[in-house]
Amino acid sequence: MKPWGAWVSLGARLILGGVMLVAGALKVSDPETAAQAVRAYEILPDGLADPVGWGLPFLEIAIGLLLILGFGVRHSAAAAAVFMVVFIAAVGSAWARGLAIDCGCFGGGGRVDPGQTKYLEEILRDVGLLVLALWLCVKPASKFALESDQDPSTGAP
Repeated sequence: MKPWGAWVSLGARLILGGVMLVAGALKVSDPETAAQAVRAYEILPDGLADPVGWGLPFLEIAIGLLLILGFGVRHSAAAAAVFMVVFIAAVGSAWARGLAIDCGCFGGGGRVDPGQTKYLEEILRDVGLLVLALWLCVKPASKFALESDQDPSTGAP
């Protein structure tokens, strides 16, 4: 990896991890609202939407912490990438079906007035975060990580 690559990976870790941590932390204190946000997408049955809404914040917090600390970066980034793909698909689905909802990404969620939706912004944000996650899947070695700054496949920094 080029010398600047480890710094780019550090930035990607901190941004992606910070967003995941904040998103989870803002939802964890109000599990009913988080479940309501999941239900608003009308994708999962109620029996599954509630556990997903309650559990999602804890997974986001765990992934965020692992990324910020630099532990299991490749696996944490892969998990974050899966989350981003699911979030992009869910928001895109809501948009395509004409639902007027708040994404619930940072707490809240549920129905809103049609003029209050921000689907394009939400999708673009999540695409940006997906790019960071994919970078980290390919280049997990970074500065100030709990794991070695070595790339496990080559042994190089």
